[in-house]
Amino acid sequence: MAPRAYWKGTLKLSLVSCPVVLYPATTAAEKTRFHMINRETGNRLKQQMVDSETGDIVESDQKGRGYELRKGKYVEIEPEELEAVQIESNHTIDIESFVPSDEIDQRYLDNPYYIAPEGKAAIDAFAVIRDAMKDQGRVALAKIVLTNREHVMALEPLGKGLLGTTLRFPYELRDEGEFFDDIKSPKITKDMVELAGHILHTKAAHFDPSKFKDQYENALKALVKRKASGKTIALPEPAEKPSNVVNLMDALKQSLKGRGGKKTAKSHARRTTDGRRAAKKTRRSTARQRKAG
Repeated sequence: MAPRAYWKGTLKLSLVSCPVVLYPATTAAEKTRFHMINRETGNRLKQQMVDSETGDIVESDQKGRGYELRKGKYVEIEPEELEAVQIESNHTIDIESFVPSDEIDQRYLDNPYYIAPEGKAAIDAFAVIRDAMKDQGRVALAKIVLTNREHVMALEPLGKGLLGTTLRFPYELRDEGEFFDDIKSPKITKDMVELAGHILHTKAAHFDPSKFKDQYENALKALVKRKASGKTIALPEPAEKPSNVVNLMDALKQSLKGRGGKKTAKSHARRTTDGRRAAKKTRRSTARQRKAG
């Protein structure tokens, strides 16, 4: 059975348009989840809203929305007042511009969706828009309304369909300067950087998400299975915390030996020595030329 569409509407590029359907590209259905239960009865617990001051349970007809103006002081917003500022959805993905994909800061990427044509009549126009984007090598930026909020969505070809990714607004991103400005700039030797580069080279690979293993999720499933079968759960011994005192150069050398043995370290040393010899020869030759002149 085909998954249920999350959104239906029209993909529009100038005067070209076609009906499309939008599906969430991710799911958390396979993740292990727990419910809160009563230890005595084994029954599941239900949550209730409680007044923070009186401790009284608040019934659904007494619940409202409020914006905190200052500590403990709220302004109540009525449902019909919220409706007054909600953007009416025209169920259109309206492409406004095309940008190079490498100009999109990855921090702006939010939620991914699959976009497919709806019905046979939509396939031709959909394919034209998709293939034009492939030829240009650009990402489309469009506006879409989801759950009463307007979003900017980046669209790009993906197989026979399109991948639409909602983007965060600038106010949702924190300024990196708050976190990076206090980072000092230590003096790092060229040898250290070269050794680290060799370690990176030994770990070079291609992006392959099929190799991603959620070890915690697998451990959770095994834990639940063992507990459900009546087996006891052995608690692990607390691991010793490693010392933070590290000689950086020694750590780099040991890491290099662990990845490629002594050959890589020797080849690094040989290249460094050869480079220094070549530099000395160049300086000597330059000095002779100046003397001869």
